[in-house]
Amino acid sequence: MALPAVLANLPLPIIGSPLFIISHPKLVIAQCQAGIVGSMPALNARPASQLEDWLAEITETLAAYDAAHPDAPSAPFAVNQIVHRSNDRLEQDMAVCARYRVPIVITSLGARTDVNDAVHGWGGVVLHDIINDAFARKAIDKGADGLIAVAAGAGGHAGVKSPFALIQEIRQWFDGPVALSGSIATGGAVLAAQAMGADFAYIGSAFIATDEARASEAYKQCIVDSSSDDIVYSSLFTGVHGNYLKPSIRAAGLDPDHLPDSDPSAMNFGAVDAKAWKDIWGCGQGIGAIDAIVPVAERVARLRREYLAARARLCAA
Repeated sequence: MALPAVLANLPLPIIGSPLFIISHPKLVIAQCQAGIVGSMPALNARPASQLEDWLAEITETLAAYDAAHPDAPSAPFAVNQIVHRSNDRLEQDMAVCARYRVPIVITSLGARTDVNDAVHGWGGVVLHDIINDAFARKAIDKGADGLIAVAAGAGGHAGVKSPFALIQEIRQWFDGPVALSGSIATGGAVLAAQAMGADFAYIGSAFIATDEARASEAYKQCIVDSSSDDIVYSSLFTGVHGNYLKPSIRAAGLDPDHLPDSDPSAMNFGAVDAKAWKDIWGCGQGIGAIDAIVPVAERVARLRREYLAARARLCAA
C-alpha cells in the first residue's frame, strides 16, 4: 500500500512523538521546519481554549515558512488525542482540530470508529499507537489508517514486546503506514526501523533535551546525564505501565526500585492535574545517545547525517 500523500515525501522518515506537557507550538514548529513530523498532545493546551490559539499559531507559522521556502517546505504536523473515556475534553478538542483540518491525528488508549470517521471527514489521517498485535488489529478494524508500534524501551506508555517481534507480526497482515517507537535516538536506529519493516521512526526522548522543548532545565540535563540503567518501568503514575527517569522519582520521595503497582482503572487523562507530571519525568531507553541540549534543527541534522552514513555503510558492505 502506498503511503498517504501527507506522509509520502518527508525529507527524513521521522515522526516526533507527542510529549505530555513538553510538546507545544515552538517545538512542533521547529520539528516541522527541520523536515520531520512534529506533534503535540491536545491535552497540553491548558485551559482547553488554548488549543485554538496553538493550532492557529502552528498553521499560520508553517504556512508563512512554506511560502518563503517553496523548494523545501515544512513537514506536516500531528495532534495526539487520548480517546480513553476519562478524557472529558475529547469532543471539544476534536471540534477544534476539525476547524484547522489537522493533517495527522495520533490516537491513544483506545480505538474509536467515531473519532477515525471524524478525522477522515476533514481529510486527515489517523495513526493509532499500539503495544501488541491484538490492539493493532482492533485499531485497523475500527478505521485507523496506520499504526505506531510502541515497543519495549519507548518513553511514556511503552509496551514489552521486542520491536523485531512486534513489527514482523504486524507486517504479516498489514501493509499500511507503520511507525516504530522504542529507544530510537540515532540515525542508524532510524534506518534499522526501516530495515525491520517500519516506514518511520517515532522519536520522543531525544527531543526533550532540545532548546525548544517545554521541559525544565533539570529534566533536560537529566536526559543528557542518564542512560538506560536510570529508567524504571512502572504503572504507578497513570495506571498504565510506562518508562520514567529514576532520579525524578527519587526526588519526589519515592524508591524507584520498590514502586507499588497501580491499576488501569486509575487512568485519568481529562481532569488529571498536570502539575503532578512536572516532577515525574517520562523517558525512553535510548537516551544514552543524547549527550547535549541542542536546538531541534541541530538534533535533526545530526540524525540525518547518521542516517545517511549508516545507509552508505550498509550499501558499501
